[in-house]
Amino acid sequence: MRVAAAQSGPIQKADSRQAVVRRMIDLLDRAKAQRCDLVVFTELALTTFFPRWHMTDPAEVDACFEREMPSAATRPLFERAREHGIAFHLGYAELTPEGRRFNTAILVDRGGRTIGKYRKVHLPGHAEFDPARSFQHLEKRYFEPGDLGFPVWRAMGGILGMCICNDRRWPETWRVLGLQGVEMVVLGYNTPSVNSQKPGEGPQQRMFQHRLSLQAGAYQNSTWVVAAAKCGVEDGHPLMGGSMIVNPDGEVVAEAATLDDELVVADCDLDATAFGKQTVFDFARHRRVEHYGRITGQTGVILPPEE
Repeated sequence: MRVAAAQSGPIQKADSRQAVVRRMIDLLDRAKAQRCDLVVFTELALTTFFPRWHMTDPAEVDACFEREMPSAATRPLFERAREHGIAFHLGYAELTPEGRRFNTAILVDRGGRTIGKYRKVHLPGHAEFDPARSFQHLEKRYFEPGDLGFPVWRAMGGILGMCICNDRRWPETWRVLGLQGVEMVVLGYNTPSVNSQKPGEGPQQRMFQHRLSLQAGAYQNSTWVVAAAKCGVEDGHPLMGGSMIVNPDGEVVAEAATLDDELVVADCDLDATAFGKQTVFDFARHRRVEHYGRITGQTGVILPPEE
């Protein structure tokens, strides 16, 4: 299938949902012109990356979240995708009827029906204002850890999985998806261009880590990966780009060239995942689970005894 990573340029705090959705519809129209089957929008695609802001007013926080999907503001996106017959992935901040808050992504089929939902498991950052940081990263303040695990779905003639941003840095994410035969992992991310706790870690090193995570995940699980960035300068805060599509051999086959709204397109043959799954990464033949108990048996590091 032909897939597009729909990179988003910056969304300022003052930008309306309607203005953002119009930009997304424009990307959908461009994807239709390029005969795309699936468009992957980014993490928190409808708002600025609000976890950088320390908000204490509940109404201000609630304004960043979606109570339903589609909502009045996003319904035109669903309708245009259905008209074009294009499936899509969308990341947003979810406020449930019970008052729970998640960093969420959904998978929508060609008919505009939501067929899959994922909630971000690996939340980075911190929960309270930290004056030592050059900027805040308050995902642990605004979201709960995801409660849906790492499911996959049969869609678009293959097996698709989702993760979000920081999840891509954790090998456990990829392996749980790989153990379900995943053939394509789609994800969005909002990654600051600099580390708020380590000023020397700038865009070059952050991009290296980003590529490393995607390429290793793709290769070690013989899966396609489609990663869409939100990037550019949001209210003075730079986010890195690097939207890309990676093949099951871990090779980057398409990559963004800008820090603005951009489509990154590639033809992805899901059958290309079969060779790796049947040889080097034939899990049934080669995995040795009797030695992996520590992975799920503990969280923090336990050092060996001293001599």
